[in-house]
Amino acid sequence: MGPMSYRICFVCTGNICRSPMAEVVMRRLVLDAELAGAVEVDSAGTGSWHVGDGADHRALTTLADAGYDGSRHRARVFDRRWFAERDLVVALDRGHLRELHALAADDERGKVVLLRSFADGTGGSGLGADLDVADPYYGGRDDFLAVLEQVETACRGLLARLARDGVVAPARP
Repeated sequence: MGPMSYRICFVCTGNICRSPMAEVVMRRLVLDAELAGAVEVDSAGTGSWHVGDGADHRALTTLADAGYDGSRHRARVFDRRWFAERDLVVALDRGHLRELHALAADDERGKVVLLRSFADGTGGSGLGADLDVADPYYGGRDDFLAVLEQVETACRGLLARLARDGVVAPARP
């Protein structure tokens, strides 16, 4: 990762559905905004049972149907040492948030946020209590489509927040 880049890691359970989708979507938004050198994106899981696997085929299909390419993804597990290397660690649901907070030192907990907290474009809690991106693993196509919609909305809000906070140049329209 570049020394001047703002580094973001998306985290879900197995790193085969939600967090790879968020990584791919955010990477595209960063590229489209011509911020590839300014923002770096990756993802990981809280559990290790899928390490080395590609993303779930349904996640890949959902991404591909929307014009994204997630084919190079390989699952990995979040390492607590990464807190020092990341500026923001984005949990996909409150369970991941709790696990990440448990791994983090006191001064690192502020780096951990819920993805959907950015869905209203402010990084606030405009969605009320429903900030989780539901796990689509045991669901069907509609569940993966819902995840993609939530991820796209929240990632656009996250990029807008970074621009508003002066972390990156404002995204292009």
